[in-house]
Amino acid sequence: MAVDIFARVKQDEIVSRRFRALADATRLKIIDRLRDGEECVCNLTEPLGTRQSLLSFHLRTLKEAGLVSDRKEGRWVYYTLNHEVLDEMMQALEALKKPRKGLRLVSSRCE
Repeated sequence: MAVDIFARVKQDEIVSRRFRALADATRLKIIDRLRDGEECVCNLTEPLGTRQSLLSFHLRTLKEAGLVSDRKEGRWVYYTLNHEVLDEMMQALEALKKPRKGLRLVSSRCE
């Protein structure tokens, strides 16, 4: 039973990190740009109106959360969305809409 609790906590931490990564306007813009397919960092700076160093910071955050993956080609790095992770996040949101099953402890009413 304890193993299940630890696994659940770890999974919750992963989900939390992914949603925190999206809680930034610049990172949401990056995700939006990557919807159309793979992009090189050099092609993202101008449309997003940011310096490459700041853009790299945001891309690293997204990569560490698993939302994007990268590949190197020569001196350039290309980024793409990780659709599987986005699907998992959608499933996590859908699960929050469903009521829990089983026994529920009822607290005393507020007075």
